[in-house]
Amino acid sequence: MEISQGVQFVTFAILGVMMIASALGVVLLENIVYSAFLLGGVFISISGLYLLLNADFVAAAQILIYVGAINVLILFAIMLVNKTENFAQIKGRWIRKVSTAIVCTGLFALLSTMILSTSWDISTISAAVIENTSIELGKHLFSDFLLPFEIASVLLLIAMVGAIILARRDFIPSATKTNEGFTTSLTLPEQPRELVSAEDK
Repeated sequence: MEISQGVQFVTFAILGVMMIASALGVVLLENIVYSAFLLGGVFISISGLYLLLNADFVAAAQILIYVGAINVLILFAIMLVNKTENFAQIKGRWIRKVSTAIVCTGLFALLSTMILSTSWDISTISAAVIENTSIELGKHLFSDFLLPFEIASVLLLIAMVGAIILARRDFIPSATKTNEGFTTSLTLPEQPRELVSAEDK
């Protein structure tokens, strides 16, 4: 993506302010629905930053996976549960707030130090000099990283099946022991071997 340096700087500033403001809204607002919507704003801002880095595939994956799947799932979970609960004030809550502020300040200082100490020169193998990052990622996924890619897909499939089993555990029939073995309510009765009656013979 070839854009002028001024437009790129202004776009980066707008996306950065939007991301920081949305992130602050996520953690500071008491309404969890508003926080979920602002979380989607954070994801969209990050996707815009990926576009500025010429990472078009990662930007599209960011919107499709995080905004289109995870954020929508959070919203559906919040709206379906729709449970309000008044929490009692915890004694010594200010200690937790101060500790959280100290940890966040330390992380911010650590990240700032890393940003200032990193050389941001564009190398010859960076995404900025690749014409189509989707093609390059596809080549690496199905050549150099084929085994980890397939293992990750199998693990995700196992996790999905496990989640379905846990969600449907109330409907799993109990097994009963009979003379022929263990049977459940889902066991089909054995079909008779002689389907033709004596009269038809």
